[in-house]
Amino acid sequence: MLSERRLEVLRAIVQDYVGTEEPVGSKALTERHSLGVSPATVRNDMAALEDEGFIAQPHTSAGRIPTDKGYRLFVDKLTAVKPMTGPERRAIQNFLEGAVDLDDVVGRTVRLLAQLTRQVAVVQYPSLTRSTVRHVELLSLAPARLMLVLITDTGRVEQRMIDCPAPFGESSVADLRARLNSRVAGRRFADVPQLVQDLAEAFEAEDRGTVTTVLSTLLETLVEETEERLMIGGTANLTRFGHDFPLTIRPVLEALEEQVVLLKLLGEVGDSGMAVRIGHENAHEGLNSTSVVSVGYGSGGEAVAKLGVVGPTRMDYPGTMGAVRAVARYVGQILAES
Repeated sequence: MLSERRLEVLRAIVQDYVGTEEPVGSKALTERHSLGVSPATVRNDMAALEDEGFIAQPHTSAGRIPTDKGYRLFVDKLTAVKPMTGPERRAIQNFLEGAVDLDDVVGRTVRLLAQLTRQVAVVQYPSLTRSTVRHVELLSLAPARLMLVLITDTGRVEQRMIDCPAPFGESSVADLRARLNSRVAGRRFADVPQLVQDLAEAFEAEDRGTVTTVLSTLLETLVEETEERLMIGGTANLTRFGHDFPLTIRPVLEALEEQVVLLKLLGEVGDSGMAVRIGHENAHEGLNSTSVVSVGYGSGGEAVAKLGVVGPTRMDYPGTMGAVRAVARYVGQILAES
């Protein structure tokens, strides 16, 4: 275990390197930080940190920079993330509250995250497998043609046209709509098949064929929409960090184009706490020079998806973690109220 003093020296090196982009020397550390020890002691501490792999000397520079291991310890020992200011919180809330539908919420969230952190923002659409039914609307378009509208608790709306085997009157449509909602509204997708399995028996024999067709369409819709979707923004921000990538940013850009890679980066939705993966902790080789900060978001305290940012390992971790957490909280509130 590192002593508290050496941990303090490591924190100072990380803060200075993130802020200045320059390798950090012992003289600069003692001038900028109140470490309470002599430059000679700081040099000894830096030598020990280097021996243990927390910092490294790039080229022949007199200064040192943090390694992945050093950043990892810095993040693990963070006592607090940087809070958003009052004006920043109000700006987030006002920007996200203007959204008109789920696509708009996700699009605004991506733009906001990219602006706040100046990194690449990634937002996963709410997973329908973790969603509940808010309402099922059934509309008569013609005597034997209906439209089914499924609305989820995360604001997602799915529409399906249904050709009925026989004419289906307005009173029957209203009856089916009411019975459907009494059974499935507020219930998880996974529970719906069992909840509606005997519903057709409540109708007259001549209507049962249409009721069965409607139920089949509803169940197909629940299954179809479980595919994961993502939105990404702020990729141009990477060009500001060209010197942070050893050779070229091309491997990073290529990795960001692969949806499967991004979903793995964000991690399992069930693990909704803040996650920070640094450098070689990212399994994809193209992202070994990046860090990923992600967290779950959702309504009612349960995560339905994840959002996060990707940037170079030389990142303002407290600020980035604070911004990601704040945006996730506001998105969750908007989904709960929508």
